[in-house]
Amino acid sequence: MRGGYGTKANGMMENEMIDDIEEIILTPEDIEREVSRLGQKISADYMDKDPLLVGVLRGSTVFIADLIRHISLPVRIDFISISSYQHPSPGVVRIIKDLDEPITGKDIIIVEGIIDTGFSLGYLMRVLNLRKPASLEICTLLDKPARRILALNPKYVGVEIPDKFVVGYGLDYNQKYRNLPFIGVLKPEIYQSNR
Repeated sequence: MRGGYGTKANGMMENEMIDDIEEIILTPEDIEREVSRLGQKISADYMDKDPLLVGVLRGSTVFIADLIRHISLPVRIDFISISSYQHPSPGVVRIIKDLDEPITGKDIIIVEGIIDTGFSLGYLMRVLNLRKPASLEICTLLDKPARRILALNPKYVGVEIPDKFVVGYGLDYNQKYRNLPFIGVLKPEIYQSNR
């Protein structure tokens, strides 16, 4: 798959990343449309409130940066980082970087790039709920319900996608592909060869 993306500063050809993509499922225009729609909906729902958007690092960084530019009211942002481990104990989640400010009594929107199993996000919801926010909602650009283990009900959902391994627009595989301007399906031979 080719595109006119040129050469990156680090010398790696962006076309090398493009060649690893099986298909594009969301173009930059598709993404812009969904982010704008979500921003407008949040703006309407929080018109008389002071929401704090909590980005889940690192996959949400591009999404949250674009999302706040589509919200037409003052918003604050903070970031949290969690890690899920399969070894030695499967399903162990821990906070790597916590929020910088307390959230008690505040309206919180967790911003995720993608929800698949929901396990890590479910853990995060439980932890943040213990801090007694006024409200706690989820906004995700991508929802992959076919992989859901834990029931979640995100209030703001961009696009539901099939059970495929996607990268781009902040989403990565081994820290690659985050800077692609679209969301694409990674060729299975790329990630299966590294297992």
